[in-house]
Amino acid sequence: MGADVIVVGGGTAGCVLAARLSEDEACSVVLVESGPDYPTLDELPADVADASEPTVGHDWGYQAEADSLDRRISLPRARLIGGCSATNGCFALRGAPADYDRWHELGNPGWSFAEVLPFFRRLESDLDFADQWHGADGPIPIRRHPVDELNPIQRAFIDAAVQAGHPYVADHNRPGALGVGPTPRNVRDGLRMSTAVAYLSAARHRPNLTIRSGVTIGWVRIADGVAVGVRSTTGELVEADRVVLAAGSYASPAILARSGIGSAARLSRLGIDVVADLPAVGEHLIDHPIVAVDLPTRPADGPRFQAIATLAPTSASPPDLHLFTAGPFPVERDVSEAGAVFGIVAGLIAPRSRGSVRLRSADPDDPPLIDVAHLRHPDDLARMVEAIVEARRIARTEPLAALVTGAELAPGPTVADDDHTAIADSVRARVASYHHPVGTCRMGPDPDHDAVVDAQGRVYGVDRLWVADASVMPAIPAAGTNLPTIMLAERISTWLRTPSGTP
Repeated sequence: MGADVIVVGGGTAGCVLAARLSEDEACSVVLVESGPDYPTLDELPADVADASEPTVGHDWGYQAEADSLDRRISLPRARLIGGCSATNGCFALRGAPADYDRWHELGNPGWSFAEVLPFFRRLESDLDFADQWHGADGPIPIRRHPVDELNPIQRAFIDAAVQAGHPYVADHNRPGALGVGPTPRNVRDGLRMSTAVAYLSAARHRPNLTIRSGVTIGWVRIADGVAVGVRSTTGELVEADRVVLAAGSYASPAILARSGIGSAARLSRLGIDVVADLPAVGEHLIDHPIVAVDLPTRPADGPRFQAIATLAPTSASPPDLHLFTAGPFPVERDVSEAGAVFGIVAGLIAPRSRGSVRLRSADPDDPPLIDVAHLRHPDDLARMVEAIVEARRIARTEPLAALVTGAELAPGPTVADDDHTAIADSVRARVASYHHPVGTCRMGPDPDHDAVVDAQGRVYGVDRLWVADASVMPAIPAAGTNLPTIMLAERISTWLRTPSGTP
């Protein structure tokens, strides 16, 4: 006899879904994860526990397809219970209200900012602010480093940005926040508060929850148009009344496609029998690109991600850029005579470029073809050039300028601020991922064109099959996607807890 619900992927969303769905004692839940499980804090590897910086110790090893300069950038995706919430930089940002109102405008009822705000509040326990915008008793603790905890680079970045004309923002999760201030982070006493720690730990004792690690799911098992379970890459069939994919924006569309759900033309070319012709599976990939101004400095202790600025083209425009400080990081003396470097990192958080995730073959051991399309739209490149110019201006403003111990490392002193062509060349040569892919199983009302799931995460054309991770986002939030993904899983879990999957 199968489970009531199987959740595929024990990452950011999957841990939330398993914890919330298993609150119903009558609902048996199986959570399946390809990577390892560390069920207690004592068993967490040091790099997973340490919230001071991201880690790639548990990684799928994805790479993007070659760009116009024949670069294949790394696309880290965590492979363990907790997923990327167990390895990321712990940026606890929501984005702008307009982001979610846009989801609603695209034909997705239930996703306006007013409707998702209760779920943002439900997930968090904000330790700094108590008002209508913040939660007080959710699983995820959120705080901002006070001034006396900031390392010298992070503090100087805030002060210099204010001197350069950016308003100080105490709370980046308050609607309308534009300016510079401490980064809200999901950290407690230096511990990264992943969804494995914050959600799943409290649910592990439940007899109706089974956690299976080290099991890679290759396919959804579909019979007569109904999802009846999943099959692992070793051939094991795990049956369930309902199947929920939460494997992320690269793996969820790949599982759907191998199961016969996707573009009929592309699937047929790979010899895959078509179950549901959904052309949007794997399409509409959106990711935030980043590139930094790199500078030499002296070593300093403490967390290396503590301050952030949110920028917009005008005061009346929605935010489209992040500038945040990364570092300082120790390096060899031939790189920085003082022994360290830091970056003012520019992240484009409202990109117009669109990529895709497609199968390389029908073999689940073959990694997917991932086209991140960074800077493909000319407006994206132009805005990133503007961001680099602004980051340089802040770097030359006191008190940050005093902490720079030599010539700029990148783009470099030979590249002038007014030489936008040279800056653009540097941006293209160094652009990387902010690690926020969304959209490859996007929600919407039109499965014949640009939607894979409906507004509640139900896959078109197959009964009892859901997707509930960042891949369903129809537009990318102007923020890191960790908190929005947790919110999304909270939201969809309320629909999944009803017998029919409807409110």
